[in-house]
Amino acid sequence: MDHYRGMKKWRPFASMPEQYTGLQEVINKQAEVPQPLLTEEQMEQIKFTLIEAVHTNKQVHLTYYKRGQCITETGFIQFVDSLGRLFVFIDDVLELKNKMRLNELIDVQFV
Repeated sequence: MDHYRGMKKWRPFASMPEQYTGLQEVINKQAEVPQPLLTEEQMEQIKFTLIEAVHTNKQVHLTYYKRGQCITETGFIQFVDSLGRLFVFIDDVLELKNKMRLNELIDVQFV
């Protein structure tokens, strides 16, 4: 039994991490979706909702597009710069400030 002590347990993916990474990239790419295109009217409605959220300090569900995914978070809008096409969002979970571009937004709804 003592001669087994020096042997390592066989772990198939640990021996080739670059293959595992490549496989994960393929899986991630398959999950990607194209960015939804919004009409001018939808973009204007999103801006109005953002501005109202700033003034009323109401919580919102924010859906945005990032790296091939549509992500929804809940939080508060702190600042909107419609000329610079930016806004500041404070997420509910970590309470972090996130500076985002208006053109990344897909939807904004009051909670």
